[in-house]
Amino acid sequence: MLTAYDYVTAALLDQAGVDIILVGDSLANVVLGYETTLPVSLDDMIRHAAAVYRGTSRALVVCDLPFGTATDPDTALRNAIDILQQTGCQAVKIEGGASAAPIIARLVEQGIPVMGHIGLTPQAVHQLGGYYRHGKSDHAADRLIAAARQLQEAGAFAIVLEFIVPELAAEITRILDIPTIGIGSGPDCAGQVLVINDLIGLNVRPVPSFAKPKADIAAIIRQAVGEYVTEVKAHTVSKPKEPEVG
Repeated sequence: MLTAYDYVTAALLDQAGVDIILVGDSLANVVLGYETTLPVSLDDMIRHAAAVYRGTSRALVVCDLPFGTATDPDTALRNAIDILQQTGCQAVKIEGGASAAPIIARLVEQGIPVMGHIGLTPQAVHQLGGYYRHGKSDHAADRLIAAARQLQEAGAFAIVLEFIVPELAAEITRILDIPTIGIGSGPDCAGQVLVINDLIGLNVRPVPSFAKPKADIAAIIRQAVGEYVTEVKAHTVSKPKEPEVG
């Protein structure tokens, strides 16, 4: 699984064989320039998710329910319906542990596929007190295992495990019958997810420690634009040839 936020990127990921494309609320950080995911709106998510869906022909497209849109089962249901109807996406993702279980159950009851998300949940960054690895203590590990089980029982078809102690992520993966998708949680999850910008090196901010870029697209863009600027200022941009007469 990889994130995408626009038509072209989604089409390229789809063509490359990615199984799931996540329209993440990380849109707030990597596209809109916010420090956290909190400012991104439902309308933002719908606009970008619709573009992503138009770029796919085979991958499953999942859209995040952003901050404040899944506060209770009925609110989450209304917003999830809007996403599916207006974008074409096939599923939504909801952050949260045990408290998210009744919300997930309500959506699944109405035929909406839901992916869960536990561990580091960026929408709760202020409550969590920052970004750090989760599940280090026995008590924290027990809570995460219990939450994963509850989300599975509620009907989640998969669960993202973000920045969880790798040994614990492996244990949760063994316990569950549904797939886990790790991000910064070690290699033993059923699948993996990354923000596409972190994978291809399209950043102006430092990437997370667990991300290993496979390219440096930012450097390519800077070089290409720099060459273009130099050519324009030197008046050396090639002029189109005049059509031959006769």
